[in-house]
Amino acid sequence: MTAAHRQIDPPELRYAEELTFLATADDGARLPGWRLTPRAVVTFIAGSGGAPVDGPGGRRVIEPKFVGERALVERCVVTLAGERGLLLVGEPGTAKSMLSELLAAAICGTSALAVQGTAGTTEDQLRYGWNYALLLAQGPSPESLVPSPVLTAMTTGAVARVEEITRCLPEIQDALVSILSERRISVPELAGQDGAVSYAVPGFCLIATANLRDRGVSEMSAALKRRFNFEVVPPIADLDAEVALVSRQARAAVERGGARFAVDEAVLETLVTAFRDLRTGRSAEGWAVERPSSVMSTAEAVAVAASIGLAAAYLPGPDPLSLLPGHLLGVVRKDDPADSGRLLAYWDGALRRRAEAGSRMWRQLWEHRDVLQD
Repeated sequence: MTAAHRQIDPPELRYAEELTFLATADDGARLPGWRLTPRAVVTFIAGSGGAPVDGPGGRRVIEPKFVGERALVERCVVTLAGERGLLLVGEPGTAKSMLSELLAAAICGTSALAVQGTAGTTEDQLRYGWNYALLLAQGPSPESLVPSPVLTAMTTGAVARVEEITRCLPEIQDALVSILSERRISVPELAGQDGAVSYAVPGFCLIATANLRDRGVSEMSAALKRRFNFEVVPPIADLDAEVALVSRQARAAVERGGARFAVDEAVLETLVTAFRDLRTGRSAEGWAVERPSSVMSTAEAVAVAASIGLAAAYLPGPDPLSLLPGHLLGVVRKDDPADSGRLLAYWDGALRRRAEAGSRMWRQLWEHRDVLQD
């Protein structure tokens, strides 16, 4: 499939040229099965800090793909280098999945060996299943076995990913205990045949993600927890960095459709500031803000910014800032309709104080308060 027929390229395709450059630029020691050195993996994800990297074909600056602490990325890489399971935990929308994809793409060249955890995830999806037509025709055989993404990663020395692991039932999660400790999968149905035991080859490692909002849904067993290093992925701390990320990703989403992104940076800064106030329960000035129960994540801010950008491109007319209250209302109502009252309280509190202090953007936003009174 050509790039023109993909809505979103996975990181191994989107950054293929950069990955090739880093593979040739760093001639340090590589771990077995790794396409890049650990140092180059960190550089690929966290960037080169504005300094150009020297390579055989010239020099280039590596831009960061993950907005967060470099130390967090380094710890993740060290965990995987030590063949430990890596569990990325945090609030929804903090780019845990993106970080896991970037790590997989840099280490083994593919982020596609993934299992999406749900209440309906089965053990087959973590271990192996069967092609039942072949199974009925010839009985259990290596040909009729259907490997899971985890088994494929084990036998090829790649990175397997399990998204939302705490959404899986505990007995399904525990299928990973023996995989992470014994580094093999036994297939009793193939006893006495080739493939009765599949062993992990060098390079195999496993990354899982879990949302803090899912705590208590399906708690991980103590045995499984011991086989992971936990890393918390926090929300973006720096306002300017979050605004830049929201702007970059919203622009990309609008331009994928062939439109021009025409939302002013001041509108985006206002949007992100409102999200941060509601997310933390405190404004930048130190004023208390009642937090809604809904997730006010960076990912949600990107979605709102993209929606405003699309409206400006395809439905020109209203001031983009006038669209923000309606979209914010849609976000806070996702979990609890009562959160609309908390959003109105934010309008009458911190937002109104900024408007009265003379800020033009916040004064304009205050004038659209009636949108929240439906």
